[in-house]
Amino acid sequence: MDNAILRLDGVHTDIGQYHILHGISLEVPEGGVHVLLGRNGAGKSTTLRTIMGLWRARKGAIVFRHEDITALHTSSIARRGIAYVPENMGIFGGLTVEENLKLAASGGRFDRARLDRIFEIFPAMNTFWDRQAHALSGGQKQMLAISRAIIERRELILIDEPTKGLAPAIINNMITAFREIAAETTILLVEQNFRFARALGQTVAVIDDGRIVHRGLMADLAADEALQERLLSLSLEAH
Repeated sequence: MDNAILRLDGVHTDIGQYHILHGISLEVPEGGVHVLLGRNGAGKSTTLRTIMGLWRARKGAIVFRHEDITALHTSSIARRGIAYVPENMGIFGGLTVEENLKLAASGGRFDRARLDRIFEIFPAMNTFWDRQAHALSGGQKQMLAISRAIIERRELILIDEPTKGLAPAIINNMITAFREIAAETTILLVEQNFRFARALGQTVAVIDDGRIVHRGLMADLAADEALQERLLSLSLEAH
């Protein structure tokens, strides 16, 4: 794929004695939102953590913009313009919104235009600027986690289950926010909420037992209920 910003070629990852990823091959086109689907325990989060260098690939290659980043440390990967929002959000509960964002900003200094852009996407970050993160609602905490990822301009953002535990109204707001973010950067999204994934995703890959078992356009998967049932034992129309 000529326009791929990220490519995984035959990636194997072990966690302790367990072989989790069994030769993952995946291409992420540049621009927009691209979704990784699969049942619980299929290897989705491990894939993101392996890309970010938090787990080390035992075999295979991870290529970002034609550079092999497989053996790089997480900090070096981040400096190349890749951000990661983990399932647990990775925010600091005892720090304010401002302090959380300062920790994520280069040199602890804000680019004013970038900060204003975050306030446009997530107005709650301006409203609760001085509030400690532990006092935020679940949706506000997720907004803070994503704001930390985009406080600097990123080329690629890896986001793990951002709608987990969120109310439907908040999820609708997140769809709008993700569309705005995706206009500026590429997003690789792991998500269990299929309505959210379908609303945003341009391409989709399905992982099962540490292997990619399907890849294609999200619109094609959303239109094929039999394929949904076969790959996920679920219908996207029911979610």
